[in-house]
Amino acid sequence: MEERIVMVDWGTGVGLTEEQLDERSAAASAQLRRRGVRAGDTVVICLPVGSDLLVATDAVIAAGGVAWPVPVELDPWQLRRRILASRARVMISDLPQAMDAADGSHVRMVVSVADLGSDGCPS
Repeated sequence: MEERIVMVDWGTGVGLTEEQLDERSAAASAQLRRRGVRAGDTVVICLPVGSDLLVATDAVIAAGGVAWPVPVELDPWQLRRRILASRARVMISDLPQAMDAADGSHVRMVVSVADLGSDGCPS
């Protein structure tokens, strides 16, 4: 049976199969639940377009949360405005500008992409 590619990272050309997406999303969803994400919780996701963004969004939804993607290319003021508007207590990001923008918001926990692996190791 041929593996079905669900996306190709435009920067690297690396494909993500349906099976890889399912495995990574399940592991990330379990990590989010361990960190307290519950049904109805809003989670801000500030990641570049690519497989990590897809996995994070899928994981939040699988954990019962509401995914609130924020484009990484926003200027600091707009980024902060969107994070404040989300009223989220959890954010998934590895970007310093997103962490700076979340300062003083409702965000109490920033989860890195590396922390969403099945054992806390990079996926």
